[in-house]
Amino acid sequence: MDDDFGARLQQARKIRHMTQSRLARDTGVSTSYIGAIERGARTPGDGVVAALARALGTSVPDLLGRPPVDELRRDQLAALVQPIREALDLYDLGADPDVAPRSQDVLAAATDRLCALVRASDLRAAAAELPGVIVETTTAAHTHRTRRLWQALAMQYRTAYDVASKTGFPDLASIALDRMGWAAERASDAAVAGLRMYNRAMIYLRSGQARTGIRIAALARATVERADPGLDRRAMTGQLYLAGAVLSAGAGQRDDVEEYLAAADRIAADLGETTTLWMSFGPTNAAAHRASCYVDQGMYREALEVARRIELPATWATSRAAHHHAEMARAYLWTGQPEAAFARLQAARQLAPQQIRHSSKVKAAVAGLVRAHRRPPEAVVQFAQWTGL
Repeated sequence: MDDDFGARLQQARKIRHMTQSRLARDTGVSTSYIGAIERGARTPGDGVVAALARALGTSVPDLLGRPPVDELRRDQLAALVQPIREALDLYDLGADPDVAPRSQDVLAAATDRLCALVRASDLRAAAAELPGVIVETTTAAHTHRTRRLWQALAMQYRTAYDVASKTGFPDLASIALDRMGWAAERASDAAVAGLRMYNRAMIYLRSGQARTGIRIAALARATVERADPGLDRRAMTGQLYLAGAVLSAGAGQRDDVEEYLAAADRIAADLGETTTLWMSFGPTNAAAHRASCYVDQGMYREALEVARRIELPATWATSRAAHHHAEMARAYLWTGQPEAAFARLQAARQLAPQQIRHSSKVKAAVAGLVRAHRRPPEAVVQFAQWTGL
């Protein structure tokens, strides 16, 4: 039994609008014992766990944190990403004589379509189409060895990273980034290489190793300096400064956060709102990152003040907009505004349901909402159940 059992029991009880005394009565134990379990001071035996599950109308695996529904969902996702895993493994085998790839123009257009699907948060459609396109482009790139085909292949690997990371497959995400770097090197594209390193740095942030991520982001900025002058180079540099800010916030380096944000602001003001490499950069993205950095540093009121001045462009990727709403939900929650927090979570879900359903930060925010109510509203209960809590 893990250390979170008590918190999970309390959450399940509140979702079902049960008091500790009611649960104690239905399971035949004392109210003080239920309280001790929820505080983590007592560990119940198998019989009590079974009684608690019956009283709560749930299963023992669910209460123990091994929900069958989540396992089924994981199996379904695994089946969806397995062809991607297999396609990524073909990278160094050369041209496949049994594959007749479409033209370079068609493959480039297919690559753009996959990137667009991810920006629209249609991860299932992207996952379904991606393996076949990778197989074709791998053969085409090894056959013709043009810069455009290697670039297309690199961006397809980037899509594989997006799908894997947003659906909870970090091992596959890391493999996809390795492949992206391999293809970017063959394309001699320093901007795409920088994009790959940006995503690599974010992996270290999510794994709690922000300082390593800071080192990667610094190396990425040096790499991008070798790119051809132009929009890709400028926007990617600005995005890497934003990455440095987020990573520094995670590492508790407040002075560095402001320095990186200021550098990004200068580039954003010069470029304006722009999209390149299927990445939005500009004053809005810089402001959204500032708000996120403040949330990560516990500066919730400052984050909300920044957020109030942000108007999300209609051209923004739904995945990015959903992430911003989820971040602000955390700020509202920690400033004692649960209704506003839930409204932001609902907005995020409407924009990018597949992404939001698998977000660990969203799950934590929903759990916080449940704890914030003595009797959680039915809409919050349904949202919690939808995320698998």
